Amino acid sequence: MLNGLWLGFFVVAAFAAFAQWLVGGHAQIFGDMVQALFAMAKLSVEVMVLLFGTLTLWLGFLKIAEKAGLVDMLARWLAPLFARLMPEVPRGHPALGLMTLNFAANALGLDNAATPIGLKAMRALQDINPSPTSASNAQILFLVLNASSLTLLPVTIFMYRMQQGAPDPTLVFLPILLATSVSTLVGLISVAIVQRLPLWHPVVLAYLLPVGLVLAGFMAFLATLTSTAMAQVSSLLGNLTLFGLVVLFVVVGALRKVAVYESFIEGAKEGFDVAKGLLPYLVAMLCAVGLFRASGALGYALDGIRWLVDLSGMDSRFVDALPTALVKPFSGSAARAMLIETMQSHGVDSFPALAAAIIQGSTETTFYVLAVYFGAVGIQRARHAVPCALLAEFSGVVAAIVVCYQFFG
Repeated sequence: MLNGLWLGFFVVAAFAAFAQWLVGGHAQIFGDMVQALFAMAKLSVEVMVLLFGTLTLWLGFLKIAEKAGLVDMLARWLAPLFARLMPEVPRGHPALGLMTLNFAANALGLDNAATPIGLKAMRALQDINPSPTSASNAQILFLVLNASSLTLLPVTIFMYRMQQGAPDPTLVFLPILLATSVSTLVGLISVAIVQRLPLWHPVVLAYLLPVGLVLAGFMAFLATLTSTAMAQVSSLLGNLTLFGLVVLFVVVGALRKVAVYESFIEGAKEGFDVAKGLLPYLVAMLCAVGLFRASGALGYALDGIRWLVDLSGMDSRFVDALPTALVKPFSGSAARAMLIETMQSHGVDSFPALAAAIIQGSTETTFYVLAVYFGAVGIQRARHAVPCALLAEFSGVVAAIVVCYQFFG
């Protein structure tokens, strides 16, 4: 799948470049494309420097939280909910703790760190799967919740915005929180309908209703604010949440006699190991996307979509953010490349760049997650996992665009 996507960027770029040369007489197009290749290779290294620091930092703090028992505490707190949503998973099964840790990493926006933990959780669920080649209900729900990407603190999005010179990297905190909540809710409801999960059970409602009411009240409060005030609230809450989590992890770790410094170093080493393998993928995708835009192919495609949107009478500013949405189901690295390229082309705080950042933070790489998670345990029959995950992802994209207009439109 990734081979086809990557090759497609180059083939389409080549056709577009030859068309510009032979039809438009633009012979300089090939020089522009070669320059784009080297520029994107350089940008990949610059992005990786900050990515090294971000993953190292947050996996260090996550290790402190894990040793302080915060992850186990969260798993115990979620146990009654898991018992209703995944009744085939025994209480106390190792998969529950691994899934909780995976959700925690995803909530912090550490998708690269969440993947190896998620693979361990999927293998643990496979141990109790009565049909090894067909996805169990628990495995499908776990995959769809991963594909819906509940991101409470998208630190990697903040990092990309910081690297591109954003004066306030956390400006998109609230928009991403709202959009990713919609995506996750749609994913959960769609799986619940197919699997006939008891969402109306008092225990499930005790977990979901407070969250829904808080979000509804929060959205009602935001509706009373101007766009400028909403951006200020988003910035304040983003920075406050980020700093509060750091303090919480360190203080609770110290109170529980955890060697916080040594634990941080242990987790940071894991973060370094995760980050160092990402550079080849980032170079590959950023260079392909840079070539795709430099050839004019991306511009032609977006102009066609923009023409249709204008014809319908809708505002078309979101169109420039669509490349991130279109490639996100297939490749996280391609979507990151599209996001960074949009920031560079339009400005880090432009409407398309903000919309692309919200889309990136509120959806997940559905087909990639499906291939990696199910492929790792030999699942051949995905059952209803794909339609439910794609519905969640589509809902997240639509919600991201709507929320972006509310905050920055």
